[in-house]
Amino acid sequence: MNIAPGRKLPLYFRHGDAADRARLDANRSYLARLANLDAIIWLEPNAEPPAAATVLAGAMEIHVPLAGLIDKDAELARLDREIAKTAQEIQRLNGKLGNDNFVANAPPDVVEREREKAAAAADALQRLSAQRKRIAALP
Repeated sequence: MNIAPGRKLPLYFRHGDAADRARLDANRSYLARLANLDAIIWLEPNAEPPAAATVLAGAMEIHVPLAGLIDKDAELARLDREIAKTAQEIQRLNGKLGNDNFVANAPPDVVEREREKAAAAADALQRLSAQRKRIAALP
C-alpha cells in the first residue's frame, strides 16, 4: 500500500480466540519492533474498527488504520479482487455441495469439511464487503 516503512502505526485485532491472544501477548514486543507499531489494540467483538486494511487470519481480523495513509482507489481495487476470489470459491463449493453424486458418494467427513469451508467463505465475503463499504466512505 506504499506506506513509508518508518511510519509508526497502530494495529487492531478483533474476533481472536484465547490462543490468538496468548500468541500475541507472547510476541507483542517482537511484533511491535518488527512492524514498527506504536500500539497493539484488541477490540471488543461488537466494537467497530476504524476504516482500515483488513486481513483475515481464521476468525481473527487484523486491521491497519488507513485514514491519510493509503491510496483509497488501490485499496478498493485490492478488496474487489479479494471479494471476487472469495465469491468464486463460494460458487465452486456450492456447486460441489449441490452435486447429489458428490454428497451421496463422498465420505461424510469430507462433505462436512466442504460445508464448513463454504460457511467460512461466506463469512469472509460478508466481512470483506463490509470493509469495502467502510473504505469507500473514507474522504
